[in-house]
Amino acid sequence: MGKFSAKVFICSLFAALVLLSSPARSQEVEDESEFNYDEDSDRGPSHWGDIKPEWRMCETGRMQSPIDLNYRSLQLARIGPLNLNYNPSNATLKNRGHDIELEIVDPTSSLQINGSRYILKQLHWHSPSEHTIDGRRLDLELHLVHQTPTTNQIAVIGMLYRIGLRSDSLLSLLEGDLKALSGSSVGANRSVGVFDPKEVDMDTNLYYRYMGSLTTPPCTENVTWTVFTRIKSVRREQINLFRDAVHDDSDGNARPIQPSSMAVQFNVDFSD
Repeated sequence: MGKFSAKVFICSLFAALVLLSSPARSQEVEDESEFNYDEDSDRGPSHWGDIKPEWRMCETGRMQSPIDLNYRSLQLARIGPLNLNYNPSNATLKNRGHDIELEIVDPTSSLQINGSRYILKQLHWHSPSEHTIDGRRLDLELHLVHQTPTTNQIAVIGMLYRIGLRSDSLLSLLEGDLKALSGSSVGANRSVGVFDPKEVDMDTNLYYRYMGSLTTPPCTENVTWTVFTRIKSVRREQINLFRDAVHDDSDGNARPIQPSSMAVQFNVDFSD
């Protein structure tokens, strides 16, 4: 091998290693009208990777989310309670096409993981839930999406809900704004004023932790997932508000479960 060829090979190898080891950098798309959740459609989940070259990870990725959280395969760990520093901030509700996003304006709330500070950027909902527990899908899932300010690494907190008699306090707070967005077009938005992330009732001691991906295109990998074990209650009428607000004629916006060989840790509260 000549010197020039050797240099090209080394540079190519280095570039490949950088790509393989790089953190999640690509955020979710803001206009979701280019894909859907219909399995029979050529724009459905099994075809997301064919729609755009930058979405290829949806098809070729090996660390894709959501996954089934199976008790039999969990690894007990003592990671500790989540280190959250949440503060009030202005926020805007936005119709992204298949979900409703609560975008944080001038965000200051953060999540600390392994010495890295992740800033809370937005919240959104999936119905039914995307993650399953021992093969069982629940009725709703809330995602709180965080990102580091310099390296753009992504960490997502997931919360699962079951339809019950009790309303969810956060959705009760946003009810009027969701009704105002009912039947809106993609990109429609509405300011909700000051939003305090502490309105999201969390049990920060018991959770699952694994490395996965975004659940919507571009399906970026190396996302740090934290899914709380506590199942919260939500009223059916509150879930219907999302479907009415999005108005995309879809039965839901949950990506199918993805095959996974990634280790899933279960943080155990040893405080007692």
